[in-house]
Amino acid sequence: MDKEHLKGAAKKTEGSVKESVGKATDNKKLEAEGKKDKAEGELRKAAGDVKDAVNN
Repeated sequence: MDKEHLKGAAKKTEGSVKESVGKATDNKKLEAEGKKDKAEGELRKAAGDVKDAVNN
C-alpha cells in the first residue's frame, strides 16, 4: 500500500464522518463536504491503483 492509498483511505473515512454528522445534525453543508471528501478519497485510491499497475 503506497502513500496515495493511505491518503485516500483517510480522506474517505473523514468524509464518512462528516457526512454522518451532517445527516445527524441536519447540516446539509457538512453532509455535502463529507460526500466531496469521500469522492476525493476514491480518486486518490484510484490514483494509487494506477501507480501500482504502472510499477508492476
